[in-house]
Amino acid sequence: MRTIVLTGGGTAGHVTPHLALIPELKKRGYEIHYIGTENGIEHEMMNRVEGITYHAVKSGKLRRYFDWQNFTDPFRVLAGAEESVRIIRKLHPDVCFSKGGFVAVPVVWGAWRAKVPVVCHESDLTPGLANKLCSHFAKKIATTFPECAQALGEKAEMTGTPMRPELFSGNREEGLRIAGLDGKKPVLLMTGGSLGAQSVNKVLREALPDLLPDMDIIHICGKGNEDESLRGTPGYAQFPFVSEELPHLFAAADVVLSRAGSNSLCELQALQKPMLLVPYPLSASRGDQVLNARSYEKRGLAIVLEQEKMNRETLTEHIHQLFDRKDELRQALVNAPEINGTARILEMIEEVQR
Repeated sequence: MRTIVLTGGGTAGHVTPHLALIPELKKRGYEIHYIGTENGIEHEMMNRVEGITYHAVKSGKLRRYFDWQNFTDPFRVLAGAEESVRIIRKLHPDVCFSKGGFVAVPVVWGAWRAKVPVVCHESDLTPGLANKLCSHFAKKIATTFPECAQALGEKAEMTGTPMRPELFSGNREEGLRIAGLDGKKPVLLMTGGSLGAQSVNKVLREALPDLLPDMDIIHICGKGNEDESLRGTPGYAQFPFVSEELPHLFAAADVVLSRAGSNSLCELQALQKPMLLVPYPLSASRGDQVLNARSYEKRGLAIVLEQEKMNRETLTEHIHQLFDRKDELRQALVNAPEINGTARILEMIEEVQR
């Protein structure tokens, strides 16, 4: 039996693609271990998956801004690297696959030091700081965007991103039942990622009087972001978090309002859902979502509304525009290149072991 170490964390986007690979790795007979942080979202998500052995290591956050922890976190990264080396040498894995995030840096370095081949995956249009560091120790790098593959050099290849097969198993009628909707109006689904999108949540709720006469709305708002005053509003269904229900809710949706994290974009592209994107703003990020959104807009796959320009009126206007253009956008999504990278990434994992 072969052994693989998976790593990545900090956000759900650095973990979700593993969920697509794990069933395929099991079919190929791999023993699967995951190295992450003790309190990160990766630990919570992997605890729900059977047949995975989880190992916790220390890790510091890689910040692009001043913080006093910038002086102590390098020592945590070094400690995590030493812990990773010990774990990896004990496991003797055949390969390590990294999805990025700050926890991946000590693990990838530890794998390299233990002479274990590494494959990395970068989801965004430009490589994140963690993957820039990890790229030096990787044999191959898979990317979602061609621009990113070009930036990372000859090791890199545009593959798309791993997709969970259950994503495509949704049933529209079941989704409408879960949301308590009758299907007589077109459906807008809003999702903001695992933590929700509070600024978009707020403006969407302000715009409900303008939107609900024309459409029903399924709102995945993030844990702790429910609005009790809106419970029972006809045509409006809010969920703090969904898991098994998500494919059915996607199937029920005619169009989607979303942030512009690359995993969400890839899933929506694969499902051929016309999108209105409100990317996380430059003022609060490294700008990867803005670049992702603009790339999709340039290719005619989505409409974009900048958060700085978003208010009740502009959001209402853009949502109506989304419905008006949904057929055009859907056809562009149908014609777009294949985005499911599961098969090619599995091939890369096999290739680095030869």
